[in-house]
Amino acid sequence: MIIDTHAHLYLNQFDSDLEQVIERAQLAGIKAILLPAIDLPSITKALDLREKWPLFHVMAAMHPCEVNAATDADFAEIERWAEDERIIAIGETGLDYYWDTSFNEKQHDFVRRHIRLAARVDKPIVFHDRQASEDLIRIVREEKEASPHPDRIRGVFHCFGGPSNISHAVLQLGFHVGLGGTLTFKNGGVPDAVADIPMDRIVLETDSPYLAPAPFRGKRNEPSMIAQVVEKLAAVRNLSVQEVEAITSRNAIEVFGLQDLMPISGLSE
Repeated sequence: MIIDTHAHLYLNQFDSDLEQVIERAQLAGIKAILLPAIDLPSITKALDLREKWPLFHVMAAMHPCEVNAATDADFAEIERWAEDERIIAIGETGLDYYWDTSFNEKQHDFVRRHIRLAARVDKPIVFHDRQASEDLIRIVREEKEASPHPDRIRGVFHCFGGPSNISHAVLQLGFHVGLGGTLTFKNGGVPDAVADIPMDRIVLETDSPYLAPAPFRGKRNEPSMIAQVVEKLAAVRNLSVQEVEAITSRNAIEVFGLQDLMPISGLSE
């Protein structure tokens, strides 16, 4: 059993063959695929997929690159969706300084709003972090210190790649890390960067259609390709593929409250 905790299968890159993509995922042993939102339309698209294929699980949030044009009314919609029982997490939110740094303060404002929302509805949060690790860690730490419910501020730093000081900070904050295709990149440095992260704090992801693992790098990523990530993690941690699948699945079930998958997985509490 494998759980892909981060895939954007509602995007138009999958319009022509989504059914085949899902079939390949199921053949690869994937029992659940989590769909993080990037904006308001993506939430409804993901929920439509959930209606047709129950292996999908849906999040609600606004990607940091989308907040520049966002309004208070837009975030009020995110808040409304967060209350929906079909929404399992708040994500993906976070900070992204790679594309545009002209609205960093607005990114800070919106990520704080998302953190407080996650604590209020008691659902995990999924962070996007691109060239903004120190600010994101600082903001999460400040929000936990100020929150009346700090234990509710938990979740995943997705597409994690270190460095080691950030790894230690993420662990201290009580978060898990999501590992995907970048783990397999030659000279990418991710295995070394996450070497100190214990297995019980790791979940698997693809970020489909992005970041396809070797040997598919540069092509459209899809959930079935998570097999390469499993194999790489097994090799660098000196574990069997079956052990990696079992441990990371248990972690995902615990983080995202997917206990209904326990009978499928054969895992026990």
